[in-house]
Amino acid sequence: MADEEDVQLILLDAEERMVKSIDVFRHEADGIRTGRANPLMLESVKIEIYGTSMPLNQVATITTPDARLLVVQPFDKGSLGAIERELQKADLGLTPSSDGNVIRLPIPQMTQERRRDMVKHLKRLKEDTHVAVRNIRRDSLEQLRAMEKDKGISQDELHRYQEQLQQLTDLSVVNADQVGSAKETELMEV
Repeated sequence: MADEEDVQLILLDAEERMVKSIDVFRHEADGIRTGRANPLMLESVKIEIYGTSMPLNQVATITTPDARLLVVQPFDKGSLGAIERELQKADLGLTPSSDGNVIRLPIPQMTQERRRDMVKHLKRLKEDTHVAVRNIRRDSLEQLRAMEKDKGISQDELHRYQEQLQQLTDLSVVNADQVGSAKETELMEV
């Protein structure tokens, strides 16, 4: 029954890869600015410090004291200037202000046009996720068809496994749509 085990490994691998695709989409969606303070907004910011480039969250604590404010507190006060410069260069639409100890980043209200742009970006990310899921399905299907061609599984078994693979694909697409809808609702909130 090694062939049955091989098929289950193919299906399990497809499922894991699809789940990872959804997780990546969820993570990218979380980084989209909504008008609410979220430390993930600063995740892409890298700081040139101590001769290397480091993620901001490795050189400072990022907190959200309220819904419209991010506070960045460096672990080393000597790095405050470098962090402030990088935040200005990061093109986040935020204006950092420093008091010598911490950097405050007030989150401005988003315009309706900016919200629509963010929703378009979100929809592109969602479509990329759908494509990734379909590519995973295609790769797994090719493996299953190769097994059938090599007489490892019958045509009936191939058909049954194709249906299982399609169910995994449909579930992943629904999950991506749910993540996208929730984020779109959040983006359009005023």
